Parts: sequence; structure tokens; C-alpha cells
Amino acid sequence: MNCLECGDPIIGRSDKKFCNDGCRNAYNNKANSDQSNLMRMIHHKLRNNYRILSALNFVEGKHKNTQSHLKSLGFNFEYITHLKTYKNGSEYRFLYDIGYKLLENDWVLIVKNEQ
Repeated sequence: MNCLECGDPIIGRSDKKFCNDGCRNAYNNKANSDQSNLMRMIHHKLRNNYRILSALNFVEGKHKNTQSHLKSLGFNFEYITHLKTYKNGSEYRFLYDIGYKLLENDWVLIVKNEQ
């Protein structure tokens, strides 16, 4: 059997696919590169959004700000981790444990789940 990455003969177990860890890593990095780049880009935007929200001054787990101000800080409203709709119909968009609700006149109510 030959290594799937470099083609060198493999010594060892009969079910081995790679001659060493370097070849295994290189093969898997190539196989996942497109998906990894997309995921890396999305994770970067989520992390940036989370940093912006977590730096706000929360009082009793709440903060009110404007969409304009958050955008000026680099916040991108298109990237969230999940949505949560409460019994009263309020929809909050979350970045991990920090959520926000869009209000009227450019205002945003931001809440932090204290766990």
C-alpha cells in the first residue's frame, strides 16, 4: 500500500493510509481547504460581532444602543449564531450568550444571559 499524499510505500499496519502525520495533515488540509476558508471567514465575523457586543456596558444584563453606532464599530447584522422567539412574540438574534432585539427608530436592545 502507498501513502495517499506522497505515494511512498507504507510500513506498518495493513489499514494505514499515510506514511506519517505530516502526510495525513497535508492530505486532510487539502481536502477541507475550501470549506475551512468559508468557515474561518464566518467565524471571524461572528467573533468580531461578539467582541463588539461584549465590550458594551451592560446594566442588569441589558444595554440599549443604535444600529448606526454598532455598524460604525464594525458590527455586521447579517451574522448571528441563532434566533430565539419568546412567548410574547419577541424575536431576539443571538451571538452565543448575547442577544439583541431590533427596535423602532434605529434602536437595538441588547441582552446578556448571565449564567
